[in-house]
Parts: sequence; structure tokens; C-alpha cells
Amino acid sequence: MSTNDTPPERPDRPQGSGGPVGPVTPPGVPQTPAAPPAGPAEPSAPSGPPEPGQTGRQRLAAGLWPPRVSRAQLIVALLLFVLGLGLAIQVRSNSDSSALRGARQEDLVRILDELDGRTKRLEEEKQRLEDQRRELESSSNQAEEARKQTVEKERQLGILAGTVAAQGPGITLKITDPTGQVQSDQLLDTLQELRAAGAEAIQINGVRIVAGSYFSDADGGVAIDGRKITQPYEFKVIGKPQDLEPALNIPGGVVQTLEKEQAAVAVTRSAKIVVDALRVAKQPDYARSSSS
Repeated sequence: MSTNDTPPERPDRPQGSGGPVGPVTPPGVPQTPAAPPAGPAEPSAPSGPPEPGQTGRQRLAAGLWPPRVSRAQLIVALLLFVLGLGLAIQVRSNSDSSALRGARQEDLVRILDELDGRTKRLEEEKQRLEDQRRELESSSNQAEEARKQTVEKERQLGILAGTVAAQGPGITLKITDPTGQVQSDQLLDTLQELRAAGAEAIQINGVRIVAGSYFSDADGGVAIDGRKITQPYEFKVIGKPQDLEPALNIPGGVVQTLEKEQAAVAVTRSAKIVVDALRVAKQPDYARSSSS
């Protein structure tokens, strides 16, 4: 053998194209198959940019409308609406009775006494009418008894119509209004409260109050039946003082309402009140008695 001969190369790598060669497995060791190469990554869902020309408010509106409401959500919404309506009605009912709920015990007793007084007056009126009927039925001289009752009835109707002067126990109510805040509707409320408490005859600053009386605002004062009156407003009221005065002083009543308007209110009981302002009796133009 010549010294110039080159020894054969060791087969460190397999013959073939010049690709990368992995590690050589020693003889006798089982060869583990290589893991397959990872495939290309799946493309993710494109989160494309918003449509050109849309503002943030437009994109929000597009996401909210049209609404996607299920049947269960509709039922829940209906139940919540009914619940809210019930709570609103309950709150309003509680607020309406809050004046009496916060009243003192003596105020509640006074209100109950006033209601009892109204009931008693109605019972007395009923008893009086029944007595008149029995007298007419049992009297030997029914014509004379009927005449007496007619005269008495005429006197009573004259007092109510304002054509006859009247006197009796009652109260005097004086309202001083230095700021000019008291208006006709507040005086009308005062009159209605007095009537409800059993007032039988009333005059205000010389004006007799009858069933057809009306109130209106006038420059610098109030007009009653077209006649202007100015403050202080003085009510002369015939009735039971024990009923009239408490009716004005109930919580949230006339006196408290007027005092909120910076008016001064004074109520005075008296054993004799004279109501002498008279109204002219008007002859009806068309109405006639059905008995004639």
C-alpha cells in the first residue's frame, strides 16, 4: 500500500443531499421516531376594524338596537313594573294619612269629638223631623199644628236664605293679613270648614253668606258676591262653639294653613253672636210652587 493512499472516511452521516443531519443513534439502541413537524397555525378570527365613517356613539347604538329580549326577561320586567306601581300607590297612601299619623293624642281626640258632634247633630235633626210627623198625625187640630210648623220652618229658611237676622252662641274668627297673601280660595276653605262643623249663620265683613255665595280675588282684597272686602277678615259664626273652634285648629286645618301665609288668626268663643247682615229676597222668574 502506498503512503499516499487516503484511508476511507467513516460513515458519520448518511449519504444524500446536503440536509441537516440529526444525532447518530448508537448501534443496538432502538431508534425513536421523530415527532412530526408542527403544521401551520390556524388563522384567528379577524377582529376587523370598525366600518369607516362610524363614530363611537353610532357603534354603541348599533350594538344596543334592535334589543334582543327573551320571554323570561319580559316576564321579569312586567313583574318589576307591577311591584313598582304597588310601592308607589302605598307611598302615596302613607303620605295622605301622614298628617293624622303624626298628630298628637289630644288632636286625634278632638277630631273624633268633631265627628261625633256631626253624627249627633244629624241624629237630632232626624229625631226632630220624626217628632213633627208624630205631632201632625196625633194632633186633634192638625191645621193649627201645621200652621205652627210652617211658621217655624219659614223662620229657619229665612235664616238660611239670609233674609232674617239671627243670634245665638258661636265664635268670631279674625284673620289679619299684613303681607296680602291670603286669597279667595283660602277664605272659601275656611267657610266650608265652618259649615262642615255645623255653622248655621255666617257673615264676613258685613256680607251675609248664603248657599249661593261665591268668592273671587280683587285688587287689594277679596270679593264676596261681587262686593269687595279688605283685611282684616272677620267671620261672625253662629253654631256650637265646642265644635266650631276645634274644627279650625285640627292639624293641617284652616289655622295652620293661614299661618303658613304669615297671617294672624284669632278665634274667640262667645255666648251671643249677632248676624244681622241681610240679603234681599229674590222672586224667582220661572219657578213656581208645584202645590199651587
